[in-house]
Amino acid sequence: MKKIHIKRILAGFLVIIISCNLMSCHVNKKLAYFKDVPDSLVVPKSVEAAKFTDPKIQPNDIVQVSIITLDPAINTMLNSDNTTSFAVSPGAASAPVASQPVNGFLVDKEGNIELPIIGKVKISGLTTAEARDSIHNKVAIYYKQPVVNVRFTNFTITVLGEVVKPSTYIVPNEKVSILDALGMAGDLTIFGRRENVLLIRDSVGQKKFVRFDLNSSKIINSPYFYLQQGDMVYVEPNRAKAASTDAIRTRNFALIASLITVFVTIVSKL
Repeated sequence: MKKIHIKRILAGFLVIIISCNLMSCHVNKKLAYFKDVPDSLVVPKSVEAAKFTDPKIQPNDIVQVSIITLDPAINTMLNSDNTTSFAVSPGAASAPVASQPVNGFLVDKEGNIELPIIGKVKISGLTTAEARDSIHNKVAIYYKQPVVNVRFTNFTITVLGEVVKPSTYIVPNEKVSILDALGMAGDLTIFGRRENVLLIRDSVGQKKFVRFDLNSSKIINSPYFYLQQGDMVYVEPNRAKAASTDAIRTRNFALIASLITVFVTIVSKL
């Protein structure tokens, strides 16, 4: 009889272990990206990548302009205002911080920047490459063989919601995808909805809302796959997070009710 009883207990444990493994596999499938991509044993699947479009400089952007000529003294003068600091509230690419100063020229409301000696240059609506060429042409009027470089210093992306490190991030280059942004934020938590990630983008005074499904490889050829300056990515919580929150709330209510019951009981006996 004891042997039969022990066998039943062992069989019960085996059922529990198998059930836990099955549940674990189910959870892992929910957390995976690109579920429609075949495994390594099948012929690789190819997906046409989205075309990257260089972002345009807009008013209130901060750009760094480096100008090098054959005269070192002139170089110092031309680049003197490039050290002006502007306070922003981003996170660095590696870890979020409360605030971080960035250097460069602020693009005014008319789309101009004020360069030493050269004066005002309109760069709004141009890519950094186009702005570089425009500034180069103006500098070349006064100095021979100038070398000009233009880059964003406040190219920021905000990632909020169910990610490990929600924050605003300064991106070191202009080519950043939604996957890059989520990577900087430490990836989604287990409570993030991978099939319904929201992108919020400013577009000529209006807000655009775009949904992404990270379960599908089609995201790679979306026209919104590459992010623009000032984009915001929001990851909604899933039902498990809501259930977890409700469970905590219920537990707290039960604890408070128990304490009140004990208190009333003690008072009634006095």
